[in-house]
Amino acid sequence: MGSAATHSLRSGFLRGASLLLALLTGACGEVATNQKISIDGSSTVFPITEAVVEEYARQQPAARITVGISGTGGGFQKFCRREIDLTNASRPITDREGQDCETQHIAYLPLTVAFDGLVVVVHPSNTWVNSLKVSELKKLWEPAAQHRILRWNQIRPDWPAAEIHLFGAGTASGTYDYFTQAIVGRRHASRGDYTASEDDNVLVQGVSTDPLALGFFGFAYYEANRAALRLVPIDDEQPSNGAGPVTPTVETVKNNTYAPLSRPLLLYVSSVAARRPEVQAFIRFYLAQAPHLAREVGYIPLPATEYHRQQTRFDEFVAQLR
Repeated sequence: MGSAATHSLRSGFLRGASLLLALLTGACGEVATNQKISIDGSSTVFPITEAVVEEYARQQPAARITVGISGTGGGFQKFCRREIDLTNASRPITDREGQDCETQHIAYLPLTVAFDGLVVVVHPSNTWVNSLKVSELKKLWEPAAQHRILRWNQIRPDWPAAEIHLFGAGTASGTYDYFTQAIVGRRHASRGDYTASEDDNVLVQGVSTDPLALGFFGFAYYEANRAALRLVPIDDEQPSNGAGPVTPTVETVKNNTYAPLSRPLLLYVSSVAARRPEVQAFIRFYLAQAPHLAREVGYIPLPATEYHRQQTRFDEFVAQLR
């Protein structure tokens, strides 16, 4: 991808709005004229999907693709109501969401497109937080902390008695589900007195402008805004995983030593959409381009053999629909 496309990706992180891309340049393959593909869901997966769509724009003159952000949960709601063709997800579909799809006679296929690490960040002027233990994060974010754990020195006595201003994923976000499960031990178990958003751009803006802030969101959003944020290394307190705090990097996320906040990123395809040639062409393009585009937008690509396996799974899914 050229520098113009890269610049567009970075500005896309800051827009925080639905993206409408009319694919009007280049030509490659055969896609029916004026066919549309609609995508929504996770803000975490949005950057790689946006990057794929922008690259696709260079090659497919006839397709029109909309990419929205409504959070993983919001995306699954639209997906199971047949309002969209594909949905970005930062967690697997739940049993209840799966039942909603089944009610609408929608089968689906999850495709793993990259790896991500959830990062914990503070303002660059914060000089006291050099690392956090999982137990300290739990103390800060569990439901019992609401209206009770309000100052930094309640986490460690030698930290300032200043207020903590928390920023985190909204309850419709897969990031919220993953974080609460990994840190608190139960999905949706969290304090509610924090600034919440399904859009990671809002969280970046909040932490980057508040010296007393602490927040969590996807690794790619840190990569795109690293000058305005500071990473906090995390200690999972598991001797089997090595001693001490681990900083999230491409390597530590990929080898899962950055635990427990490493995770796969998913793209769900509906059985209704998968029957359409233009969707099939886009998915094949997505999986072919994901290895280098994932890296470009700050995520960690799968091994090449795993992308081949995802493509085989998709081809078999399509074959079963005929």
